[in-house]
Amino acid sequence: QVQLVESGGGLAQPGGSLRLSCAASGFTFSEYAMSWARQTPGKRLEWVAGIFSDGTDAYYKESVKGRFTISRDNAKNMLYLQMNNLKPEDTARYYCGKGEGPFTVVPGPDDYWGQGTQVTVSS
Repeated sequence: QVQLVESGGGLAQPGGSLRLSCAASGFTFSEYAMSWARQTPGKRLEWVAGIFSDGTDAYYKESVKGRFTISRDNAKNMLYLQMNNLKPEDTARYYCGKGEGPFTVVPGPDDYWGQGTQVTVSS
C-alpha cells in the first residue's frame, strides 16, 4: 500500500532554514504529483506546495512563495521541501501528500497523507 514517511522537522529560529524529506513507496512515484500541507492544532489541513509528477512545474501558497521550494527526485522516490527564512507562523506539523494523477498538486484531505513531521519556529 501507499506509504509516505516524512522527516527533517525540528526547531528553527525565525529566519532559519529546514529541509523536509518524504520517502514514498507502494506506488509508481514518478506518475503522481506530490504536495506538502501543514496543520496546527484546531485548524484544517492547509496546502502549502505541490509539484507535477515530472517535477517540471510547482505551485505554492502565497505566503511561502520565495521562501519555500518543493522538489523531487523520482529516481529515489523522494520529495523535499526546502524552507528558508522561516517565520513563527510556519510552525505546524507538515505532511507529504500523494495526488490522484500527474497534475494533482492540491489533493484533498481524503487522499493519502503521511504521518507528518513537526516544524517549530521560535526564538
